[in-house]
Amino acid sequence: MGSIEQFLKENKIDEVEILVPDMAGIARGKILPAPRFLEGMARRNLRIPEGVFIQTVTGDYPDEGLVTSAAVKDVYLVPDATTIRMVPWYPEPTAQIICDAFHFDGQPVDISARNVLMRVLELYEKRKWRLEVAPELEFFLVDVNTDPDIPLIPPVGRSGRRETSRQSYGVDAVNEFDPLFEDVYDFCEAQNIRIDTLTHESGAAQMEMNFNHGDPLELADQAFLFKRTVREAGLRHKVYATFMAKPMQYEPGSSMHIHQSVCDAVSGRNLFANKNGKDSKLFHSHIAGLQKHLPSVMPLIAPNVNSYRRLTRDSDAPINTHWGYDNRTVGLRIPHSTADARRVENRLAGADANPYLALAASLACGYLGMVEKLEPRPPVEGSAHRLAHTLPRTLYDALGRFNANRSIKQILGEKFVQAVTLVKETELDAYQQVISSWEREHLLLNV
Repeated sequence: MGSIEQFLKENKIDEVEILVPDMAGIARGKILPAPRFLEGMARRNLRIPEGVFIQTVTGDYPDEGLVTSAAVKDVYLVPDATTIRMVPWYPEPTAQIICDAFHFDGQPVDISARNVLMRVLELYEKRKWRLEVAPELEFFLVDVNTDPDIPLIPPVGRSGRRETSRQSYGVDAVNEFDPLFEDVYDFCEAQNIRIDTLTHESGAAQMEMNFNHGDPLELADQAFLFKRTVREAGLRHKVYATFMAKPMQYEPGSSMHIHQSVCDAVSGRNLFANKNGKDSKLFHSHIAGLQKHLPSVMPLIAPNVNSYRRLTRDSDAPINTHWGYDNRTVGLRIPHSTADARRVENRLAGADANPYLALAASLACGYLGMVEKLEPRPPVEGSAHRLAHTLPRTLYDALGRFNANRSIKQILGEKFVQAVTLVKETELDAYQQVISSWEREHLLLNV
């Protein structure tokens, strides 16, 4: 508590936002005056309904006794002192801090996304393995759109024109939105969000931001805050920033690529490479675990009905879990690297995924491959899109595979898997009530 109190005092903080990520990765929590926050923290009185962790993206709750009881039961929040930061866009000095949730018997809330990731990380720690990850987040800038029936369009940049052609890696295309990205960089620096490279992706006004590699929990915290930061910067410039997996027809989708490697916790040596610089058996087993289990965790890395519009043949996204060296058509790419930087890039996750759950899912799959000593299929040369589409094509299919994988259930927790299933089924039921413009256009008078 001392370091938190000192931070508030040194920065003359008036208010504190206490944050928890829900299942969709949305920031939930409360805003408190600084003295009230300190008092609540000392008395274990920072409370929130457990139901925030099983709230659907539409704000509903599953109609199921096991988890709906959580909607009325409080849990208490323990702020993580390492996550305290300023909120740089408020005029008054305001702090934000990410919290962990506990039941009043002291047990962690097992359906909390942050706790799920920590549970996976503990498995690596027990084997004296240290993880390094680096996410890459893609997103679109679009015009302000207040009518959900109207398709999204790219915003007007400083030239006064909208993008109409592909501008992959276009520097001038990024500069169209210089004032917005200056705010993004300033906001990130103030929050110690260690972003690295900004590039223009292949979609119209589609951008990608890379993060410096580091500890998975720290990077998940940064990605969680980064999404909020980019949206806030966009609103200041009358632009929406969206992390939807597939926001626009005829444009590519947005991903969250996850670079991951495993090091020896004592020596720091990258265990994915032998002393001669060649791939290690442990590396191949990690890849094999991703190949075998990633199709079963798609509700965590492709969590929405819209997510599966991105994963189509001949797009920029993968359709299977093949792997290859410096091959951007496979689900698992091995970039050219030195031995100490050997890693696998998981290209399946969408930008719409909760970063805590996407990392937990990807790392759990790799862990299972390592402990089970699995062997991967041969690497693919050429386009993997010519090969079979082996990923789930819909969220319905994905949930079926999710519940059938006993190894994944054991790692992530039975109650958590059940909570995800109930939340996603509730969202699917709501989606099924919507009649799309395509149906009205082609079926109304033709069938």
